[in-house]
Amino acid sequence: MASRRLTQLYDDALAPSGLKSTQFAILSELVRMSASPPTMRELADVLAVDRSALGHNLRPLERDGLIALETSDSDRRRRHVVITALGKARYRAALGHWQRGQDRFAAVFGRSRADALRSTLLGIAYDERLTNGA
Repeated sequence: MASRRLTQLYDDALAPSGLKSTQFAILSELVRMSASPPTMRELADVLAVDRSALGHNLRPLERDGLIALETSDSDRRRRHVVITALGKARYRAALGHWQRGQDRFAAVFGRSRADALRSTLLGIAYDERLTNGA
């Protein structure tokens, strides 16, 4: 229930950009990783989603020309997810809308609580002990 409310808050904030919160998150990671485009597996891992869910979310981005799937020169089975110039432009255009969603969340939840929550979630997301079975 809570995650549905948060998704709705960010989807509402991003609506003028034409992106959903999941699509914005994908574009955000692709911008961050644009120097070395990730494989489908790498992007799924970073986003903490399974590959089928990622594929479902990539289809409209590819259809709209915001990303491209390119096969690796060294291994034709590996596909890299590349953000296009149009994708970068759409991401930049959506940033202000995303920030309004962030500001709304902080106003409702409280700035210090929102910061603490983000810090905790990032700590979980990047804790290697949770991903390598240690």
